[in-house]
Amino acid sequence: MANGQWYPPEWPDRIRALADGTLTPVAPKRAATVLLLKDTPAGPAVHMLRRRASMAFAGGAYAYPGGGVDPRDDDHHVRWAGPTRAWWADRLGMEAGDELGAQAIVCAAVRETYEEAGVLLAGTGPDSVVGDTSGDDWEADRAALVAHELSFAEFLDRRGLVLRSDLLGAWTRWITPEFESRRYDTWFFVAALPEGQHTRDLSTEADRTVWTRPAEAAAGYDQGELLMMPPTIATLRQLLPYGTAADALAAAPERDLTPVLARARLLDGRVELSWPGHEEFTKHVPAAPGPLGGTA
Repeated sequence: MANGQWYPPEWPDRIRALADGTLTPVAPKRAATVLLLKDTPAGPAVHMLRRRASMAFAGGAYAYPGGGVDPRDDDHHVRWAGPTRAWWADRLGMEAGDELGAQAIVCAAVRETYEEAGVLLAGTGPDSVVGDTSGDDWEADRAALVAHELSFAEFLDRRGLVLRSDLLGAWTRWITPEFESRRYDTWFFVAALPEGQHTRDLSTEADRTVWTRPAEAAAGYDQGELLMMPPTIATLRQLLPYGTAADALAAAPERDLTPVLARARLLDGRVELSWPGHEEFTKHVPAAPGPLGGTA
């Protein structure tokens, strides 16, 4: 393996099935993930977790905190601060007027970051952020969220908090390829670690968490030492130009959120797998059953 690119072993057969019309794509589920940043003397670092090797999908691969939208993230009563839901609907590329859909994506980003890293982008008002969230009472609420015993709206209500949507910057959007059996329409956000808060290794799907500079993580991927899916290494490379977390957040509003969706097409007797705008991930799959080919 020339780098840390991870591809599911079943992809070749599924790509061929999609190409010959025997595979019907499943509808992607909405999801959100957060590139949590903090400043260091050597530049911003990003919080990453390593998926357990036992996971059926992307076992051993590095990723960011995140996950699917909870149906209750569409709740009408989520306490809110920052740009309006209408603003977020426009920014996230939602259909006109889909304010609850936009709220659900933003809620998922904030909720999953709290569930998997213990970091909460919320405060008692539009100008405040909670401090340390590692106490037993906070942990009880976090566990209730993970167990779906408590919705995020109910959590905010009982704590007297508002979701700080202004602490997030929408960064990019990737949709799982049409040939995958589990598909997600995922919005990636950037956020800075709030003062007084600390990340914790809380995800049941991860066996390791790290703070790493994007350049170091990208080098580990290039050397084949760190496994990553295409969206993960792509977003790490996109962070390289920024000297501080604030710089990355300031750049977020100008980021293009056109969805990145892999394409599979028949070309000279082979199936070509590519992600538009991300040529480094292009692969050629043999027409006959066999492993993924080398990078073109």
